[in-house]
Amino acid sequence: MANILSSAKKNRQRIKHQARNAAQKSAMRTAVKKLRTAIAAKDAAQIPALLKQATKLVARLGQRGIIKPRTASREISRLTCATHTHAGA
Repeated sequence: MANILSSAKKNRQRIKHQARNAAQKSAMRTAVKKLRTAIAAKDAAQIPALLKQATKLVARLGQRGIIKPRTASREISRLTCATHTHAGA
């Protein structure tokens, strides 16, 4: 336990931020997983909506620094490529 008030406050903030970041990362992973499942199942009806949702979440987390911006860009690129490869096949 922190003895200094500012340290205690910073600790409380850290706990809240970690929880928020974990929840947002989890939501992103779930969206990506749903998209990859739809691509594997060749569900052409759902893929565009799921791609939009997943890329939106990934881009937002990259902008906010929850995941690294280049990681976000790479993930969006790979998802888009996988989607378009499925559409072409």
